[in-house]
Amino acid sequence: MPIPFRFPVAAFAVAAALSAHGPAQAAPAWQAAWTTSLQPIPDLANPPSLYAKPDVAGRTVRQIIYPDLDGREARLRISNRYGSRPLVIERTVIARSDGAAGLLPGTAAPVTFAGRAALTLPPGAEADSDPVAVRVIRDEPLAVSLVLAPHQAMQAWHRIANRVNYISAPGDHAETAPGAGFHGRTTHYAWVTQLNVPATGAGSVVAIGDSITDGMRSTFGARRDWPQDLARLSAARGLPPLAVLNAGISGNRLLSDSPCYGERLVGRFDHDAAALPGVRAVILLIGINDIDFADTPPRRGLDCDAPHTRVTAKDLIDGYKRVIEAAHRRGLRIFGGTLTPAALPPTREALRQAVNRWIRQGGGFDGVIDFDAALRDPQHPARLLPAYNSGDGIHPSDAGYAAMARAVPLMKLRDILSHPQTRENAGHAASNG
Repeated sequence: MPIPFRFPVAAFAVAAALSAHGPAQAAPAWQAAWTTSLQPIPDLANPPSLYAKPDVAGRTVRQIIYPDLDGREARLRISNRYGSRPLVIERTVIARSDGAAGLLPGTAAPVTFAGRAALTLPPGAEADSDPVAVRVIRDEPLAVSLVLAPHQAMQAWHRIANRVNYISAPGDHAETAPGAGFHGRTTHYAWVTQLNVPATGAGSVVAIGDSITDGMRSTFGARRDWPQDLARLSAARGLPPLAVLNAGISGNRLLSDSPCYGERLVGRFDHDAAALPGVRAVILLIGINDIDFADTPPRRGLDCDAPHTRVTAKDLIDGYKRVIEAAHRRGLRIFGGTLTPAALPPTREALRQAVNRWIRQGGGFDGVIDFDAALRDPQHPARLLPAYNSGDGIHPSDAGYAAMARAVPLMKLRDILSHPQTRENAGHAASNG
């Protein structure tokens, strides 16, 4: 029978560490090597197809993650943060993946929570696993297989995983190495929100924002969002491995919650970014949906863009200041990304420009990354350069996301990660460091 979760999250993490290492040893320092951010699923009897929940009751869900760091062991975080009912997981297994539904033979390792295989999380709770002896290799896939109890349903997800994950036939298939039994497909992440490894000494950076950080309209399955491009760029320059943790949610806004696109960023920032283990710097890119959704037409039934709140430049700037203050309370440096061209009508474009002026010149951020300058068409500055346009006028192409990664002042970022004890101004006008 599953063991009910009865501890606060912090106490649960301590209990897990003690169970693995014994009370005489200090808990190890951990660093996030992969993360994703969750959003509630609209709870509707007949949802639109894009919001239909996959059937997971009594099945094994296998999710593929690509860590940014190496490690000799790993720890998972399981979340029921937005659930309204208990989450019951009967068993969890981590293994090296063949990149699809299969496991590399001989690599499967059971995951326990305070020494127990089963886990029950009440609504809103999260839990860290015990350390698991598994080889974690940067940029090579791991498979996390969760066996869901009967009557379980997916209540929250990261809706646009931009890759395929797998659902088995009914039963426990957590250690089944061939992928043939996983006939179900889903393009979401769920429940697993962090993979942590023993700290390397170099800090991580978290990128938080909306669909442009999430990587919408990049090549499916290719991991061509700009945070992954930045991690690869760091490796290509011969620098030590850099974990660039992606906390983007497509459709997310700075100031307004959404029935589909998740909690507003000012509300989720501490949980999804600032509190991640090993993080020392943040890159913030958010606000274009706050500007745009005020004028999208209301929809009958599920209106994902609601509330259609009209914002001013001051509203957004005040929101940025709240996020900056939250980052500084945690001792983190925070870079502000300028809002990228979106082919907006004149009134909304003027608002975007006013916000970008403050990001560049207002002195609030520790540094500025001029994503706008990196992507805009010099002949038509309100539009994306054609080579960087995915086709919808808003989201970059793969080449555009790569240009965003190149706009990050990588050496300045590295210096910040190497010297976390001082927080100097990182240069507000320099986007290339």
